[in-house]
Amino acid sequence: MFLGQEFKIFDWFIIHFTENNGMAFGLEFGGDTGKIILSLFRIVVVIWGIAYVDHLTKKHLPNGALLSLGFVIGGAVGNIIDGVFYGTIFSDSYNRIAELFPATGGYEALLKGKVVDMFYFPLINTHLPEWLPLFASKHVIFFRPVFNLADAGISVGMFLLIVFYRKSFS
Repeated sequence: MFLGQEFKIFDWFIIHFTENNGMAFGLEFGGDTGKIILSLFRIVVVIWGIAYVDHLTKKHLPNGALLSLGFVIGGAVGNIIDGVFYGTIFSDSYNRIAELFPATGGYEALLKGKVVDMFYFPLINTHLPEWLPLFASKHVIFFRPVFNLADAGISVGMFLLIVFYRKSFS
């Protein structure tokens, strides 16, 4: 797919190809240097997280808590792989389909690639009624973020940890 291309599966589920610099909601951190620092920081945090989970397995935590931590770490690893390698193995996707292993090299250096997002769920996509003060006829889309499977793993894992397993860590 080329950047911005989308396929409507249902009214509320769209595959929409976009890329971001690796932070939630497309936020950036300090240009090229910040991108490298962020990538290295993520790698260190994931290595620490894996060591922490290894430590927790010896404490006989519930399997659900370990699975939830696995979702978080797995999602983080997935986004790291995109950010570290994606730019080195693909050409850019502007107005064209990206080429895998282009002869001229990728669009960016190691550690500076973008993260691919593709799931878009505009569950509510409407205009507010004319009679509503201050917000009359405003266009509203509920659940606007575009995300990927790694983001979903992180979110589901954190939700499960907070809702069901927070007492396991006290």
